[in-house]
Amino acid sequence: MAGGQLKVLTTLDQAKTQWYHFMAIVIAGMGFFTDAYDLFCISLVSKLLGRLYYSEPNSPNPGSLPPNVSAAVNGVALCGTLAGQLFFGWLGDKLGRKSVYGFTLILMVVCSVASGLSFGHTAKGVIATLCFFRFWLGFGIGGDYPLSATIMSEYANKRTRGAFIAAVFAMQGFGILFGAIVALVVSSGFRNSYPAPSYEQNATASLVPEADFVWRIILMFGTIPAALTYYWRMKMPETARYTALIARNAKQAAADMSKVLNTEIVEDKDQAELASASAGNNEWGLFSPQFLRRHGLHLLGTTSTWFLLDIAFYSQNLFQKDIFSKVGWIPPPKTMNAIEEVFRIARAQALIALCGTIPGYWFTVFFIDIVAALPRHHTGFVVMYGFTFFFANFGPNSTSFIVPAEIFPARLRSTCHGISAAAGKAGAIIGAFGFLYAAQDPHKPEAGYSPGIGIRNALFVLAGTNFLGMIMTLLVPESKGLSLEEISKETVDDEEAT
Repeated sequence: MAGGQLKVLTTLDQAKTQWYHFMAIVIAGMGFFTDAYDLFCISLVSKLLGRLYYSEPNSPNPGSLPPNVSAAVNGVALCGTLAGQLFFGWLGDKLGRKSVYGFTLILMVVCSVASGLSFGHTAKGVIATLCFFRFWLGFGIGGDYPLSATIMSEYANKRTRGAFIAAVFAMQGFGILFGAIVALVVSSGFRNSYPAPSYEQNATASLVPEADFVWRIILMFGTIPAALTYYWRMKMPETARYTALIARNAKQAAADMSKVLNTEIVEDKDQAELASASAGNNEWGLFSPQFLRRHGLHLLGTTSTWFLLDIAFYSQNLFQKDIFSKVGWIPPPKTMNAIEEVFRIARAQALIALCGTIPGYWFTVFFIDIVAALPRHHTGFVVMYGFTFFFANFGPNSTSFIVPAEIFPARLRSTCHGISAAAGKAGAIIGAFGFLYAAQDPHKPEAGYSPGIGIRNALFVLAGTNFLGMIMTLLVPESKGLSLEEISKETVDDEEAT
């Protein structure tokens, strides 16, 4: 028998867009702003780390991170993120979205500061400490994915739900841009205060001692937006769908949403009992035959598409600096001093964020609920490369985040989103580690690396993974215009669901 929808959930689905929607977007979105800053700011300073801790006397080129160290520095936060997505996704369904939400933010704040304070008397000690704290930073970031997506989907009305979830995710673009701006400001300030010659002019003088503060300040700056949103996160009530459908307290859910919506919601007692009974009859778990029958292909679709997308997306984001150097948009390292190189890398990343990344995210916000699916010259290459970020975010990178927050039942929504996101981070790890080696020149690889297939061929491989991901989207159902309960069919029995 089908269980009728509770009045509080119907009211949420039909609510007009109002102030609390935008507050929820900002509160949840600032978490993603911080996530993106913390994950991608490492690419701005990794060249500097190589100069600081791995320079060799009399070498014709500045120091660079050895292959294994570079892979660890760039990839360890992604490993932590994967673990955090699985753990906090599961915990969000067990303890509630709100109760876990604040802890992830505290973890991010503490570990972001600790990353910048990484200590040690040797290069190995500093890098090991940095990697340790960035793993736990990633662990906190991982929790933000399923919790923010689930909270926003359960707060939104069904007419604009896709746009609201996309808006939360779109804050990543501003986080990437903010990281580049912070790096520009910090490096510009140090460059003017401590002028230095290029490496080829004077190798020793090109690396001023104060450069060690540059990367630390950039890494720690991400704590500010995260700390500012903690108070507001704690003021948000638990989502009505968790309170009513999982905790089975429809009266409390109605009271919470009455305050949020500034309207009185009185839940019908008989309807609440019917909905509770319906939920009790559908308590099958993630590994049950019922879940496999109802949502097995859906979970395969959300995990595979996110996995394949992130192989390309993260390899491009984390190694933008290498691609810009290869095509000559950033001068050879030996022609710059250490701080100047940070400035040039940050400027290039800011331009890509402004022209490709951010517009792509916000095109998704504006069109997600309207449309269901959709050279050799250096300057030309950069323009086309910018378009890849635009179209990655105007579509797959945003929808891979949105869909898992909509199509699974409430009691497994955070868990399934966490699993899907973790699959994405598995792809990101492959992309981060694999692209580092694959993009090496087949004839003249960088010091310490084996010959690869070159950047051009590596980009063709990434195009192939994206094409395969496009095929896997056929497993994902359309959710536009439906309530979360209609999409997941959680209020109907097995016979009606098939």
